Parts: sequence; C-alpha cells; structure tokens
Amino acid sequence: MRITLLTNRDLASNFALNLLLPELSTHHDLHVFCSDTVGGQPAAPGLATASFYEQTLPLEILFPLIDAQPKQGALLTFQGLGQFLVAPVASLNQPNTAGGLRTLAGTEPDLMISIRYGCILEADALSMPAKGVLNLHSGGLPEYRGVMATFRAMLANDNMLCSTLHWIDDATIDTGRIISIQRNERDPHQCYLGNTIGLYPAGCAAILKVVGMIEAGQEPDARAPEQSGSYYSFPDQESLEAFSQAGHQWANPEFLTGLLSRYLPAQ
Repeated sequence: MRITLLTNRDLASNFALNLLLPELSTHHDLHVFCSDTVGGQPAAPGLATASFYEQTLPLEILFPLIDAQPKQGALLTFQGLGQFLVAPVASLNQPNTAGGLRTLAGTEPDLMISIRYGCILEADALSMPAKGVLNLHSGGLPEYRGVMATFRAMLANDNMLCSTLHWIDDATIDTGRIISIQRNERDPHQCYLGNTIGLYPAGCAAILKVVGMIEAGQEPDARAPEQSGSYYSFPDQESLEAFSQAGHQWANPEFLTGLLSRYLPAQ
C-alpha cells in the first residue's frame, strides 16, 4: 500500500516514527508530512519549558549536530528517517488548501495515518485515501479529547494512561470510531515527557496490527464512542500552576538523558 503519515515536528512524534517506519517500509511506500506547531492560539507562558524539551532541544540543538555526523544512533532524526521514505520528511501546515491537497494527492495514498498532527483534516483531505484515515490519540477517548491528554490525566491523578487508535470520520476532533485503547499503568514519579513517550510502543504496535489487517483485506472492528466526552485545549496558567504544585515535572533529567543518548552515534 501507499501510506501517508501526518505527524508533528516534535520529539514524541519522532520517537513514534522510529517505531513505525522500519516496520512499515518493508511492505509499503511511505511519505511523512509534519506540522510545525499544534493549533493556532498562543500558548500560556508556562508551556515554554515543555516546548523547549519537546522541540527546541531536539530539533534546533541535538538533531542538527547528529545529522552532520557520518554515523547514526539507535534512534534516527527526522532526516535520518528519510531512508525509509519515498521522499524526505516535509512540512505541511495547511493541508486543506488547494496547495496542501495537491501535496497530499501527489502521494496517492491508500491509507493515511495521523499521529500528533497539528492540523484538522477537512472533507476533501479525508476522502482522499480509499482505506481511510487512522489517528493515534495520546489519551483515552472520549474522556480526553483534544491536546495534551497526558497532562490532563496526570493532573487528575489517573492510575492509567491511555492511547486510542480510531478512525477520523469527519472534521470534528477525536470523535471517530474507536478501534482500540491501549492502557499503561502510570508511574506516579514519571515526568510528563516520559509518560507521553511511554504511550507509543503500545500505540504504534496497535497501528502495525491494524495496517496488517487492512493489507490482508480485513476490516478492523470499530465502535462509535458512547458519549461525547470532554474536549481540552492547551492548559491555562492556573492549570499549569496546579500541575507544578502537584509535584509533576515536564522532563526528568534521567529520563531525558537516557532517551536522547539513544540518538547519539555509536562510538
């Protein structure tokens, strides 16, 4: 199949692509497009720290240094992941414009997969792949629709953290038919970044399973959510302060060092 993946240009998205692309590329032709940001509204000042760990540190500091090296690490940068693709990873921040639709159509997708993509796909884009559009949402649905579901679950002191694989049926957000929900027991001492990235091994395994079913001509079981749930936008400053007062960290140094070291070329 021809599969087009839509994701965000951040550390968690890159980690997910590292789990998916080597497996998918053995049987499928792949394209990857990234949004450069999520949403269009300015975030609360307290989110600057999270943005540094998720985007500035990897994308502007670490990845360019690694891309200049002759060797690669166990985990690959966006540039390094190009070896599994028909064309290099490219930005696509306006998928519903005439130009954006031409870009998507040029990949002739049989299936599209969205992971952390920062734009809402409208009818013309959604109708493009004959086999539909999958989305891996980093939260339990329908309880945590919207962005930063892990933040909301940690703030609510949930015992379990979830990812949800579902179809995108229309331009509403996180409302499509649910295929599977993957649940991880939450470590109360783990940081936000660690909890978020920790969702992707099971979530990406669910994607690979469903892609295999579709390739074999099978329709994965899916059910409509029984209720509308709650939609969350980016947290406001009050929520960010409550998160900090509860003792949560954006990035634990030990976790972050361990993860980023896997990108470094072997000596």
